[in-house]
This record gives sequence, structure tokens and C-alpha cells, in this order.
Amino acid sequence: MKTSVKMGSIVAVAVFLMAAVICGSPAYAADAKVAVINIQKVLVDSEAGKKAKAKVEKRMEELKSSFKKDEEALVSLQKEIEKKSSAWSEEKRKEKAREFQKKRLSLGEKQEDANLEMKKMQEKYLTPIMKKLETVVTEVAKDKGYTVVLPRNGVLYFDKANDITATTTKALNAKMK
Repeated sequence: MKTSVKMGSIVAVAVFLMAAVICGSPAYAADAKVAVINIQKVLVDSEAGKKAKAKVEKRMEELKSSFKKDEEALVSLQKEIEKKSSAWSEEKRKEKAREFQKKRLSLGEKQEDANLEMKKMQEKYLTPIMKKLETVVTEVAKDKGYTVVLPRNGVLYFDKANDITATTTKALNAKMK
């Protein structure tokens, strides 16, 4: 997903820059109040995240059920070929092999299209949540007096008192109503 790749890159750069600033400037390091947030947990636990996940999962199930018939037909044709090919003429074997390949390619294309649709759908629902989350994190950090907020996955150790995940989730829920 493009959003998670972008977010991962942003997070990595932010962690590096903040570490350089904090470690490189003793005066700033003394004034810095650092918070930690588990962005993935906020997305999963927030009401907007739950709704988005439910919509994506519902569509995924619809797509899976639409593939079921195609997959069953493909398996059935494969079994038919395995059982009867020895009794068929060369022409009949080639015809069935082409039919199998055609159905297999068609199913593969449908699955690729479905994967693309799912990625677009995730982006469609996650992008507004992520934009709102940025503003909420800023508001929570300012309210709590934090000067730096780092993603949980980029921090080896932190005091649990500096974790703003739950507070941010509540604030995001309130903002997205």
C-alpha cells in the first residue's frame, strides 16, 4: 500500500532526524519531551478504522465468493484432464489444455484486478483517517506538552507514561464523529 510505504519512509526519516537533533544538541535534549504512539493500534482501535476495516473485509469476502465458482471450475477441469486425457485424442488433449490455460489466466487476471481494487479501497478509507490522525497527534502532543512524537515501532524503550496511543485514539474518535 502506497500510504504505508510513504508513512514508513516519513517515520524512518523523522526518527533519524529527531535522534540527530536530540543527541547533537544537549540544550534541546534537556528541553525535549518525547511521546510514543502506536499508529497501527490507533488505526485498528479507532471507530473510523474499525468501519474502514469492516467495509474492506466485506468487499474482500464478496470478491472471494465470486472467485469460488471460477476456482471450482478450474479444479474440475484439471481433474477431468487428469482422469480422461489418456483416452482422448491428441487434438482433444490440446484443446482441453488450452481451455485450462485460458481459464487459469482469466482467474489470475481477476485476482490481480481484485488485489488492485482492495489496495485502492484501503487507500480511499485510510487516507482521510491518516490526515485527521496527523492533526489529532499534533493537538494531543501540544496539549500534553510533548515536543516530539515518535512511532512505537521506531523506539526500543520508552516509559509507558509517554505513550499517547490511547489518548490519541479517543481524540480521533471524537474528531471523526
